[in-house]
Amino acid sequence: MQNVKIGFIPANRGFFSKELAAKMRDETVKAMEALGITVVVPDAAATKVGCVETRQEAEYAAELFRRENVQGLVVGAVNFGEEQGVAWCVKKTALNVPILIYGCQEEERLTMTTKRRDSFCGLLSIGEVLRQIGAQYTVAQRPICFPADESFTQDLDLFVRVCRVVNGVRNARYGQIGARPDAFWTCRFNEKQLQLMGPTVVTLDLSEVIGGANRIPDDDADLQRVIESIDGYADTSSVKRRSVSRSAKLELFLRRWASENAIDAFGIQCWTSIQANYGVCSCATMSRFGDEGMPSACEADIMGTMSMHASMLASGSPAGLADWNNLHNDDDELANVWHCGVFPAAFAQSPVKLGVQEIIVSSGAAKHEDSEGTVEFVSRPGPLTLCRMTQDSHGELKAVIVEGAFEDNPAVTFGSYGWCRIPDLQRLYRDVLLRHFPHHVAITQGHVGNVLWEALGNYFGTSMYHTTQETPGLYTPRHPFGALKQSDAPFREKLQL
Repeated sequence: MQNVKIGFIPANRGFFSKELAAKMRDETVKAMEALGITVVVPDAAATKVGCVETRQEAEYAAELFRRENVQGLVVGAVNFGEEQGVAWCVKKTALNVPILIYGCQEEERLTMTTKRRDSFCGLLSIGEVLRQIGAQYTVAQRPICFPADESFTQDLDLFVRVCRVVNGVRNARYGQIGARPDAFWTCRFNEKQLQLMGPTVVTLDLSEVIGGANRIPDDDADLQRVIESIDGYADTSSVKRRSVSRSAKLELFLRRWASENAIDAFGIQCWTSIQANYGVCSCATMSRFGDEGMPSACEADIMGTMSMHASMLASGSPAGLADWNNLHNDDDELANVWHCGVFPAAFAQSPVKLGVQEIIVSSGAAKHEDSEGTVEFVSRPGPLTLCRMTQDSHGELKAVIVEGAFEDNPAVTFGSYGWCRIPDLQRLYRDVLLRHFPHHVAITQGHVGNVLWEALGNYFGTSMYHTTQETPGLYTPRHPFGALKQSDAPFREKLQL
């Protein structure tokens, strides 16, 4: 969460106590900084007690936020709040970033002599003027609170994740490497519609990848470092050294290309041309990129790529792309979440090893020696969020969000996988079919369904679906936000905005 920069608008109205306004301003800044947020707020010497009320103060704050390039705005009704000052500040800031609004609780039970805030009323006016200027905003789960409350800390945590998803996806560059396999209509997408949402697709022909990887000399110093890193990433004893070298060359070429083109995530034509014409599976390369914060989707699935990217930004931990593969024979709420060997090793419970893509080999599509490089393991138990964004036949966005959990189960298969418990799975599965969602789904550790629901539904206008949802549409919170169980500081550093 470090280095996320948020602009704070303490909304003041002069009829009310400036001392109480200043107190809530300072306590809000303290609460934000405690989460590692870089707070951009008017200085107490530049505006009345460091708050925003007048047009001049609003323009001063807006210029400050633009100059600092904030990734989100928090609007706090530190008393009733001047709604025009808030609206003018947001309008002049013109950064199109997420906005969180909340109001501050009264200091004590009201009496005839109590110094009042009346932010319960004022926040309604602030919400109204934001709607009038066309600004989307997030409402705290407990809209009227003290900044020191635990509920406000949770709301800030959720909001920072929302900012990360919205800004990350809106400005993303997704690499499409090769064409989707012809059999996979499920991976079709409308690139022009996606551009209107924000992300740019950068294309690269698979022949350029194969040619570029083959031209990397065996004595390249960077190549040797990648080979050593792969040997440390997984047990490579079951595959030929030639396969490890080819995986390393593929990874090195894509690293250089991704760096040159500022790629955030990519989808790759992972079969069967790369096996037949290059001689290795791309799975190990994709798994390693995913572990480092560059999600990599199979079958050149760009909508899957975006689903993974959004999920990773929401959780602050790696994301994978999976098939909803099998229903457990003995349990109607247990699904095998699987892919042939591309999950990030961060998911692993069992030892990570490189293997062979048995489906391709057994079908005769490629030779055994050309189909090595899958990453095989069983995922460890723990909370999981599943997300799939897609476009309907008219290009409109929709997404399904599911929260479940990997758990231990004696049933086994190959590749990388886990058995995921999903409440109301039968209802969900039927809804996925009726709502026309494809077979690929992004997965990430932790429960971040509310983050994705708010970011995608509220700020991108995506039609959202959930297992127990009764009314489809935009954001309708169903449960308290659950904090992540996993801490991975090195990975989080790669996600800094």
